[in-house]
Amino acid sequence: QVQLVESGGGSVQPGGSLRLSCAVSGSIFRINAMGWYRQAPGKERELVARITRGSETNYADSVKGRFTISRDNAKNTVYLQMNSLKPEDTAVYYCNADVALRWTLQESVYWGQGTQVTVSS
Repeated sequence: QVQLVESGGGSVQPGGSLRLSCAVSGSIFRINAMGWYRQAPGKERELVARITRGSETNYADSVKGRFTISRDNAKNTVYLQMNSLKPEDTAVYYCNADVALRWTLQESVYWGQGTQVTVSS
């Protein structure tokens, strides 16, 4: 019913930048909060950044000042601009969205399939 498709991952040298995108499609009435999470090998998935429908944001301390989350409600898309990347940012990045479904208004959280970000020299 709802699909999230991420793009923009890849490999970059330390200090470089990447921009992730996540497009949400399907039987959507409204998208509430959207977020980016990441999971490094051997570690649990952690919150990177989150944005409400009204564009209020919060960030993990480890990315504050380097990453910026934004959204385009008309395109049902959330972005993550990542600057000054460090090797410790290497992980699979997942987007999620709190979606109210068309017709039923049932709200559920949906996840993308993940995109790999590798920061290495």
